[in-house]
Amino acid sequence: MTSLPRFLDALIFRHRQVVLVLFALATAFFAWQASHLAVDTAYEKQLPQEHPYMKTFLQYQKEFGGANRVVVALSVKKGDIYTPEFFTKLKQVTDEVFFIPGVDRASVTSLFTPNVRFIEIVEDGFSGGNVIPAEFKATPDWLNVVRGNVLKSGQVGRLVAEDFTAALVSIQLLDRDPSTGAKLNYMDVAKKLEAIRGKYADDAVDIHIIGFAKAMGDVADGTVGVIGFFGVAFVITAILVYVYGRSFRMTAVLLALSVVTVIWQLGLLVLMGLAMDPMSILVPFLVFAIAISHGVQNVGTITQEIGKGADAFSAARISFQRLLVPGASALVADAIAFLTIRIVKIQMIQELALSASVGMVIIVITHLMILPVALSFLTLGDSYRRRVSGQVDRFDAVWKVFTVFARPKGAIPALMIGLAVFAWAHHESGRRVIGDAEAGVPELWPDSRYNKDADFIAAHFAIGVDIIQVIAEAPANGCIDYNVASQVDDFAWQMRNVDGVQSTLSLPQVMKTVNMGWNEGNLNWRVLPRNSQVLVRAVSPVETSTGLLNADCSVMPIMIFTKDHRAETIDRVVKAVETYNRVHGTGAKDPNTGKGGAIHFRLATGNVGVMAATNQAVTTAETPMLLWVYGTVLVFCAITFRSVVGTIATVLPLIVVSVLCDALMAELKIGLKTSTLPVTALGVGIGVDYGLYIFNRLQSYLKHGLGFAEAYYKTLQETGSSILFTALTLAVGVATWSFSALKFQANMGELLTFVFIANMLGAIILLPAIAATLYRLFPRLFESEVKRAQKRTFAAH
Repeated sequence: MTSLPRFLDALIFRHRQVVLVLFALATAFFAWQASHLAVDTAYEKQLPQEHPYMKTFLQYQKEFGGANRVVVALSVKKGDIYTPEFFTKLKQVTDEVFFIPGVDRASVTSLFTPNVRFIEIVEDGFSGGNVIPAEFKATPDWLNVVRGNVLKSGQVGRLVAEDFTAALVSIQLLDRDPSTGAKLNYMDVAKKLEAIRGKYADDAVDIHIIGFAKAMGDVADGTVGVIGFFGVAFVITAILVYVYGRSFRMTAVLLALSVVTVIWQLGLLVLMGLAMDPMSILVPFLVFAIAISHGVQNVGTITQEIGKGADAFSAARISFQRLLVPGASALVADAIAFLTIRIVKIQMIQELALSASVGMVIIVITHLMILPVALSFLTLGDSYRRRVSGQVDRFDAVWKVFTVFARPKGAIPALMIGLAVFAWAHHESGRRVIGDAEAGVPELWPDSRYNKDADFIAAHFAIGVDIIQVIAEAPANGCIDYNVASQVDDFAWQMRNVDGVQSTLSLPQVMKTVNMGWNEGNLNWRVLPRNSQVLVRAVSPVETSTGLLNADCSVMPIMIFTKDHRAETIDRVVKAVETYNRVHGTGAKDPNTGKGGAIHFRLATGNVGVMAATNQAVTTAETPMLLWVYGTVLVFCAITFRSVVGTIATVLPLIVVSVLCDALMAELKIGLKTSTLPVTALGVGIGVDYGLYIFNRLQSYLKHGLGFAEAYYKTLQETGSSILFTALTLAVGVATWSFSALKFQANMGELLTFVFIANMLGAIILLPAIAATLYRLFPRLFESEVKRAQKRTFAAH
């Protein structure tokens, strides 16, 4: 044992009563802090603020709206919408939505709002007005008037379903409640929206609601089930830990300290001014799982030592001395690995990474220091010693089978199979997407109310909540320049023909309709006039409140409504925009005329624009993040082992499991996004824990002169059962998540079950196979590493 662990051993165990009292006081303090933890679903936390798209988003957010849109659609179950009952409800829903705190009231759009107008040509010229006049009464005569106005307004497919069975209300949400100045409470907004559904939906009319706020509300409702499954996992863990340790008191101490670890983590989040996001609700469980992993190592070591004749105090000190260095190295490597996720410049991911890293550091205190001290106070007498006396050799037959991987006859086939699996996984992982792999909200099941509502709106309207706005920037008064207006129109036409685009809306589209109106509604005149004065006439009825132009007509957003927000859909649209801008935008030259483009098409606003920026931010950061993760693990393995072979043998299985995890994500159609990024770091974290514990003990036997296979057999006797037990316990616990009401939790359960089992198999099969092969190929390396280990041991004593 080196000087620092020896010093800490003497200090902590000499004053163990004081240590536990101080720990209890700290726990009470952090528990009080954790009680003030808030849930924060702020939309801006999900924005990659430094991405170029977000600069466009923030620049034009106030003028043309943000990406935080909610759509409320009312549909009839029989007939069409032109009944007094339906319009009465549409008016009531519009009014109630208008007064929800945090709604940008200027953005509320419905057949009943004054920003929805129609224009028509009459004998005396133009006539127009609100689609639903102020004097409207829900009578058959007035409903016929409204029916005509809807057709004239061009709102069929937008505010009114193409089959006239539904109408919608669209709103934008602000980041803060304007009445209080506080951050908008999305859970409260979701509850109010659901209350509107409950109040007005009946046997005749159904209500469908989609948007970020409603999705987060549904996810938050599902987190109640998450907590329930945590309880199930806790009970399963308790039963299995007792079966392993054969002591109720030891089990209680381990589980209590694992819960305390989470309490410390949550308390520290409050001290750091952070809140819990519904999408990061699984992080505390990940911390709990890794805490259990390290705690079981202590339980296993103490149990074995007591079985050999030691008392609880001596066994606890042996456990502390043996596990502190490899355990602390693993946890610090885990912490840094999680911190590397902060390379993704999105606040939610950065907070998640910090939260997980803090948890890893806390485990060093709670499970490598406090747990042995707490277990040293247990009075485990002769009866307990008799119960566990066979702990060391109860799996001997199993470990003898596994020692084949420490010999050439087993190592070579294992490596060949591992290489084949890696090659297959690498090929399959190419199908994994960055972003959403399926339509709807992937955190919820396809048959959830939200996803059914999204399907309904997509099927009945040409617009939905999925929109990407491209900002066309031109010289002042660009819309009355034919070259500018026609280019914007051409761009919108090109985008309408991109696979995955449902519809587009742009200023020239409206101008062509107005020009047709000036010419007696003749369809032949549904074109852009070439004369600037005629263009002025075509654009003059279009107000800035439509969101299609700014005051001096130098900015003209093109609204692109997509069928869904799957990664491949977003990718196609973004590439189409970039290609068009590169060929026709500012700086590009027309091959026929030689003139440069006058317009710059800037991506992007709208929720799909945000998703595009987020996906690109994750894509850009993924490779550097993995390099940092594995670089960190390499450094800590090298420092801990001072062995080239040990470092390589520990890291290579982690890489295999990571690539396999990517392949599994592709198979399960789970995209890599902000909510699934931690799985990569977790996989490395769990795996390096197993590897560090195994090779640390393996190295200790090698330096005492044992052959490699015999040293590995002894290692498995000490640590194998703990690793096997930990992996199975955690896997069984998370496997129950498959029954969750949240698809996100079910997917994470499947991934984590695989990660726990695969890392365990990698540690006990591939690690010895790699090390045995390298030592056989380079015998001098084996001799030099063993001699260095012996010298370090001698120097330490």
